[in-house]
Parts: sequence; C-alpha cells; structure tokens
Amino acid sequence: MKKALLLLISFSSFHFCFCQDIAKLEELMDVYTKQDKFNGSVLVAYKGEILMEKGYGLRNAVDSSKNDRNSIFQIGSITKQFTAAVILKLQELKKLNVNDKLSKYFPDYPKGDSITLAQLLSHTSGIYSYTSDGAFMANEVTKPSDRQKMMGLFKDKPLQFSPGTQWGYSNSGYSLLGYIIEDVTGMQYEQAVRKYIFNKIKMEQSGFNFTHLMNKDKATGYFKLKKDGNNPAPIVDSSVSYSAGAIYSTTGDLYKWYQSLQNNIVISKASKLLAQTPVKNKYGYGWGIDSIAGKRAIGHSGGIHGFTSNLVTIPEDNSCVILLSNTGSPSLEKMTQSIYAILYNQPYQLPAEKTAIEVAEEILKQYTGIYELTPELIVTIRLENGKLIGQPEGQEALELHPEKKDWFFLKEIEALIKFSRNEKNEVIEMTLMQNGRELTGKKR
Repeated sequence: MKKALLLLISFSSFHFCFCQDIAKLEELMDVYTKQDKFNGSVLVAYKGEILMEKGYGLRNAVDSSKNDRNSIFQIGSITKQFTAAVILKLQELKKLNVNDKLSKYFPDYPKGDSITLAQLLSHTSGIYSYTSDGAFMANEVTKPSDRQKMMGLFKDKPLQFSPGTQWGYSNSGYSLLGYIIEDVTGMQYEQAVRKYIFNKIKMEQSGFNFTHLMNKDKATGYFKLKKDGNNPAPIVDSSVSYSAGAIYSTTGDLYKWYQSLQNNIVISKASKLLAQTPVKNKYGYGWGIDSIAGKRAIGHSGGIHGFTSNLVTIPEDNSCVILLSNTGSPSLEKMTQSIYAILYNQPYQLPAEKTAIEVAEEILKQYTGIYELTPELIVTIRLENGKLIGQPEGQEALELHPEKKDWFFLKEIEALIKFSRNEKNEVIEMTLMQNGRELTGKKR
C-alpha cells in the first residue's frame, strides 16, 4: 500500500509539473501572437508526450480561416534534412558514397573533382548559392524552371573558397544533391523522397508542388499580416526551391519525421550519427548541432516567401519543438529558446511591447540613406508618409519606431537600431542589435 501511495504521489507531481509547463507555454504563445510576432502552428513534445499542438492566427485572411494542427505550410530549408536522409539511404544501399566526387555525376562541372558529396551536404563546397542572385530572386522564383536553367545560375561562378576549408550556406549545393538523387534512382526527386521517407512513415499531408496544392488546410503565406493590412507573398515554384526548400508539411507530419529518426526507421543509427556530427559551423549533413540546457540539440530552420519554420529536438530527452508560420516571422528562434527554457525550468522573458514616441519629419529625414552593415546586408532607410522605413536588400520593408533620440525598435522582431552622429551632428552610421549580436555600417 505504501509503495502504491508513493507511486501515486510521484505521478501526481509529474502531472502537476506538466500542467504548469502547459500554462506557461500557452502564455508565451499568446503574447507572441498578440504582438504580431507569430502566426502559425506549434507542436511541443517532452519525454515522448505531446504537451501542445495547436494553431494561432489566420490561415487565410480572405476567408478568415484560422490556423490549427492541420494547417499546411511550406517548410523551406527544413527540406534539407530530407534530401540529406535520401542521400544517406542511397549510400546504405551502395548506390553512391558521400565521398564521391561531384565530377562523377557532372563530369564537366568546374573543379568538380575537388568537391565531394559530403561537402555539398555540409555546406563546405564553396559553391555560390543561387539565392544570392538578387535579380533572379526578385523576378524569377515564381516561374517553373529546369535543371539547365538553375545550374546556369551558379555553375560558372567562382568558388567562394577552396572546398572543405570554410563554411558557406549554399542552396545550390543542395540542388545538386537533388539532381544526383534523380540520376542515381532514375526517379524524380519528389518520387524518391516519397518512396524512402513519406510513404514509409505515413507523412500523408506532405508534398512538394505547393503552387498547385488544392487542400482546404493550405495556409496562405504573407510578408505582412496585421490588423492594418496584409501583403500576401508569391509562391516560390517547387522547381526553383527544389531539394533545397520545396517541401510543404504540417506539425504532425514533421513530428512523425522526428519519431522516425529517434527509432532509426528511415536511415540507420550509423547514418544518423554521421549526419548529426558537426563538420564546420555546428552543421552536419542537413542538420544543425548545438546545445540547450547542457544537452545536445539537433535541428534546422527554414524561410521561403511568406513562410518561416523551425524544428529543434533534444534526442536525449525525446523532446521536440516545431514552429511553422505563414508569415515571414524572424522570432521563431527566440520562441524556440523560450519554449525549451520553460521545459527545463530555466529563466526566459516574455517579449515586451514597446511604446513609440513622436518625432518630427525633419528629424526623421536625417536618418535616411543607405547603410552597409556587411557586404551581404545593405539596408536602405527612407521616409514614407511620415514613417521611417528600413529595408534590407531582398527582404521585407519594416517600419522603424522611435524609442528615444537616435534609437529605434522593430515591432515584428526583437531588435534595436541605433544611429550615430559626428561632431557636426550628422548621422553617419547605423548599428543593428539583435540576438546578442551587433552589426554597424556607415552611411553611404
């Protein structure tokens, strides 16, 4: 009897802790949603038990349908996990080897004899990423493409560095892996992923051609989705994002994917270990590797026109956090960190809603100009209808809200912007503070 009572008390305490966690998770999600920092679906599992699986905000602003557990989102670069897994499965079947040279599959590829499949998988090939082509990304991504056209965007570009010596994120490298999968299997990339993964673990709400998906649960992607108006995003054609980012899915299907990895269903334990061992920059083969609460964390994020995503797991505790958003939300990483802080009883902060002050237009004009924070991050600051607008090249324009003299904040993301002046009181540079990092660029 005493033993039974002890077990009952232990179980009750366990259940009480979970209830506390769920209440905190609900509060966190509600705050982010009310501040327009999250619009999508979330799944949180801890020690194999799903604590939260629900939707927030609108799936489609036209018919006012709301997101729920069945909402279907584009997942962007989380696609890379699936591409890497198929490559590793083909290696298990002895159809290829990750140490193969790229020249084996593309004999005329420049310097292809110095690039391996492993380097494509780990972003250490040095191959130029076609998503860095501003003109193509602005004008061509919604149009169907083909292998020849896509490879023409990067094949003859100089390598960014000698293969294997550095790390540089390359969507082009993952496109090449998709073409290799097609050549080795004799199937379209989509068919290969369905055969080796989707069909095997019953990912029935996942696919590739989001443009032509006819499903009531399909979410519309937005650059902006707010009470004062919205801006639907164009759909990137699957032949463009392809094996680097074309997959669409749900939180439930991605949880099946996570469970299959836990149980070594799709690829072997040895292949999983290979994929989840960092090569450079905390990145393996399609997976990022880091730590949370002193435990090994595995995951990947994704971003594609109108959609953002994040999937992070702690295999040791059989825990998983999946965030899928149908807005270009940059808050998912911070949200994921806060969710895990709740699960592991660590400190976290709810996002605070700031209040903007009034600033005269003649003062706001002083901040306008072009600022180069890095060669890849050039921000234009302009004045529109009495509002200060900041727009990084190739990204969404966001309003800068004045907090105090020379200091501004963004409502969409947790970031601060500070402008600095010279001895003549002229604005000469801008500093972006976000996620503990600072980037400063001079005004052109």
